[in-house]
Amino acid sequence: MSWHVDAGEILGIIGPNGAGKSSCFAAVTNAVSRSGEVWLDGERVTGLPTHRLAQRGLRRTFQQNAFFGELSLLENAMAAMLHEHSTPLGRSILLPWQEAAVRRRAQAAAAALLTSFGIAPDDHGKRPGDIAYGTQRLLSVVLSYGAGARALLIDEPAAGTGGGDMKRLADLLVDLRRRQVGVVVIEHHMDLIMAIADRIVVIDQGRKLAEGTPAEIQRNEAVLEAYLGRAA
Repeated sequence: MSWHVDAGEILGIIGPNGAGKSSCFAAVTNAVSRSGEVWLDGERVTGLPTHRLAQRGLRRTFQQNAFFGELSLLENAMAAMLHEHSTPLGRSILLPWQEAAVRRRAQAAAAALLTSFGIAPDDHGKRPGDIAYGTQRLLSVVLSYGAGARALLIDEPAAGTGGGDMKRLADLLVDLRRRQVGVVVIEHHMDLIMAIADRIVVIDQGRKLAEGTPAEIQRNEAVLEAYLGRAA
């Protein structure tokens, strides 16, 4: 199994349940034992632990939403940007005015992050459990992006959504592409992935079955037989 994504590109990964799609994300982010090599911006990062990869801009989401449930959306966004907006403990104690200034900047940056991805300011003070599920799915992607990502691996972002929520999600993913993020999306909603992906990789039984543009994938005989179905 091998794939790559360029800056400013959306790569779709599709395949039947159990094909190994999420396992690819776990392997790339060094969350499971694996062999092979991982490169980021031309640098070999194979041995780096997951949190170091995240600091370098290789980040992922999960199929299930994961938030700090007792914190507001704004506070969740501040936590996602903690590495970029934090004060050492000693300075917080001895120079509290500096800590207060850093906190104000962090709040402003977090509010700007949420707003820039379409999460309304009226929602910033709410807890994640108090907002619509479609907005929660958007929030999970936004928090993974944080202060900026180079490559963002997004696992089934449209699960449980439809209609207007899916349109908002599609707009968010296209916005990430405009920000020159390399976006990799695992998705079962074929309408979504065919509409936004620049390239698609099809996985079946842990192996790459096909790779190409959405139009090429839709015409691929092996894909039609193994996944999409002849009627597609």
